[in-house]
Amino acid sequence: MNLENLKIAVIGLGYVGLPLAVEFGKKYPTIGFDVKEDRISELKNGKDNTLEVSDEELAFAKSLKFTTSSSELADSNFYVVTVPTPIDANKRPELTPLEKASKAVGSLLKKGDIVVYESTVYPGVTEEVCLPILEEKSGLKFNEDFYLGYSPERINPGDKKHQLVDILKVTSGSTPEMARFIDAVYGSIIKAGTYKAESIKVAEAAKVIENTQRDLNIALINELSLIFDKVGIDTEHVLKAAGTKWNFLNFRPGLVGGHCIGVDPYYLTHKAQELGYTPEVILAGRRINDNMGTHVAANLVKLLSKRGLNPGKAKILVMGLTFKENCPDLRNTKVMDIVSELVDYGATLDVYDPWVDQEEAIAAYGLEVSSEIPSENYDAVLVCVAHSAFKEMSVSDIRQKCKPDAVIYDLKYVYPEAEVDARL
Repeated sequence: MNLENLKIAVIGLGYVGLPLAVEFGKKYPTIGFDVKEDRISELKNGKDNTLEVSDEELAFAKSLKFTTSSSELADSNFYVVTVPTPIDANKRPELTPLEKASKAVGSLLKKGDIVVYESTVYPGVTEEVCLPILEEKSGLKFNEDFYLGYSPERINPGDKKHQLVDILKVTSGSTPEMARFIDAVYGSIIKAGTYKAESIKVAEAAKVIENTQRDLNIALINELSLIFDKVGIDTEHVLKAAGTKWNFLNFRPGLVGGHCIGVDPYYLTHKAQELGYTPEVILAGRRINDNMGTHVAANLVKLLSKRGLNPGKAKILVMGLTFKENCPDLRNTKVMDIVSELVDYGATLDVYDPWVDQEEAIAAYGLEVSSEIPSENYDAVLVCVAHSAFKEMSVSDIRQKCKPDAVIYDLKYVYPEAEVDARL
């Protein structure tokens, strides 16, 4: 196979798959596949509701087609699987989407075909979970009839400065020849260049530790913020002072949600425990970050009580529901932890987020979300996400919607310290 003969199929058209399909579709015959009919319908109409790809970029990918029919992928020879890999209620890897995608691809495989996985997994999944499915469904022999690769996704939802082509791409293949070829395929679209890992397992591990490292750094700062809260000093003041040293890492406390940082470490810890090792540091970091929503809710209840307000009768405005700023992504948003805690206290909540698809919020969390501040006379306001729209507002704008003694709790350092009542 050579680059001139490539016919690419991208399986899964979410935040990862669509930008990849668009870039491939600018150079090669490409088919984007997704099981969601409404997703394919909107893409055929030139729209992307994740906002990762513009209408102009979609139109520019002249060789890209979309389908919900796996049979239309049969002529492809380079399959890229980008389906989600979440965790279940017990924080264990949920590989069902990956297994289903592997079955679909396996039923289409021909001699000479290549399958590359981008979904975040623990080291070994590609060869220990996906490969047997591909062999069973295809009846073909691995590394003789078809080949494997793994290239971890590095998409940062909502980030317009670091997009797919601007981020160095790690690649790998099941044979040295395939590793070189897969690297060349990605190198043909990635401006930032590629890095060819020594093996598929190395590439899988590299991806999962990228987010595990970040998770642990944030967990440290979150734990420090818990300590400094008890000491009675402002965490931001401490971080600014410590940050004057050249090698101090710039992290801030916060909620750790989304589909990557809050999920990926559990894939690594699952594999470690499967092998008989209990990872103490990684799991400790996860516990700290997973409990930050409870901490925020408890802090707000204390602040209300100190002002003589009954938390159980409080009317609270929550500003921001997405897991990060300037992005409509609601997956694993930790703002919901705060919402659930405050509802348990008996408070009445309004949620305001101009980035959120209201139907999606109802489907995902049973929560009504407004694109404008829906009411007034609030007892408290929680600023949970640093959307640009929020930064354009002033604290006085917000207080006009509040009672005179209302608490403004800014979790994201959006507003000047002197103008809010509390920060994380």
